[in-house]
Amino acid sequence: MVVSGAFVAMELGWTRTFTAPYPPIAASTAPDVIERGRYLVYGPAACAYCHVVRQQWTALDRGRDLPLTGAHVFPLPFGQIFSANLTADPDTGIGRRTDGELARILRFGVRADGRAAVPLMEYQGLSDEDLTAVVSFLRTQRVVRNQVPAHRLTLLGKVLMAFAIVPAGPDQPPPHSSPWGVSVARGEYLTTKVSACASCHTDRNGRGALVGPPFAGGQRMDIAADATKVYVTPNLTPDAKTSVIGRWTEDVFIRRFRQGELVDGTPMPWGAYGRMTDDDLRSVYRYLRSLPPVEHDTGPKVQRKG
Repeated sequence: MVVSGAFVAMELGWTRTFTAPYPPIAASTAPDVIERGRYLVYGPAACAYCHVVRQQWTALDRGRDLPLTGAHVFPLPFGQIFSANLTADPDTGIGRRTDGELARILRFGVRADGRAAVPLMEYQGLSDEDLTAVVSFLRTQRVVRNQVPAHRLTLLGKVLMAFAIVPAGPDQPPPHSSPWGVSVARGEYLTTKVSACASCHTDRNGRGALVGPPFAGGQRMDIAADATKVYVTPNLTPDAKTSVIGRWTEDVFIRRFRQGELVDGTPMPWGAYGRMTDDDLRSVYRYLRSLPPVEHDTGPKVQRKG
């Protein structure tokens, strides 16, 4: 009876709902707003690299704006998570979703049905203007019918979704406009609110929680092309001994991003960041150079698993 009661509690918890406000966002048809959304989706926010299957990343790398049909699978310790179809199809995509529902899941992690979204998107701090731009661009996506599989959660995954995972909103009210021009402020916004660089370039413990100094690297990530190896994220603080940021010039930093993927199967979507403007990359570099240096030798980028 105790065991069966626990399973009932878990199933009920898995379907629990949350309340969150609908951001006052309305899609625009202005060409400049739509183009800004396109830049964010295929560039620094890297949305396309999560909402297009991995096998098509090379096409994105070549500059193609593929439809965001979803079904990219995230093989996580608690199950397989599939990204959503973001095209305008009313049955398998976002065609029936309101602007407010789209804005709410991006800013607060609450789905249209009130349930918590799996916390893989970190766009809570997008400015109102950038959030409007993203929603506006998504509205231009042509209809592509593609039924995405339901998440395949393990027992642990169901327990986490039932009892542990709570939608998280922004840690402070998002700005109306994002910083612009080449500046440390623009770089901070891009790295912390748009690209979520620290989520990969900070070490994690066995439970997946971030540990250690932010941006100091050391996180071990699976390589899609070789299951026997892992990619270890490098230190991005400006330490001259253990980080390229401490040794590279601004121009060298930009050239690296124009080179694209150099490690087969790396989890970093180089094609997305390669679409960023020189001004935005300069801003990112200047922000990273402003961080406190942390001496942390993360070793070779590619290492044996285990």
